[in-house]
Amino acid sequence: MVGTSAALLGAEDGVGMEYSPEPMEDRGKQQDDLGGLEEKVAELEKLTDSLDDVPEDELVGTLGEAVELLAEINARIEARLDTAGDESREIGALLGQVDFGPFDEAMEGHEHRERTTGEPGT
Repeated sequence: MVGTSAALLGAEDGVGMEYSPEPMEDRGKQQDDLGGLEEKVAELEKLTDSLDDVPEDELVGTLGEAVELLAEINARIEARLDTAGDESREIGALLGQVDFGPFDEAMEGHEHRERTTGEPGT
């Protein structure tokens, strides 16, 4: 992970873990980006609502503005998708390092008890 991180030890198995405050700091930026995106969409909606009232000689310019807004909106959406993809890959890599063996064993035991006694958690 990038940013200021401190190694933490897992309580039971001593596996090293990292903590980074960076994702929380990025939250404010993501909210700002979302607000900007919503503003651009609202601007585009206003523009499309006004198309009926635009004189023909101004129509090409107005449609050009709409295309520019769509390009900005598209670029912001693509950037957010790229960020989400990066985060998803990072989470997948972290989950790939987790040993779910004890959890799986406990679930198998629980499911076996449910099948044999007919009562959950008995």
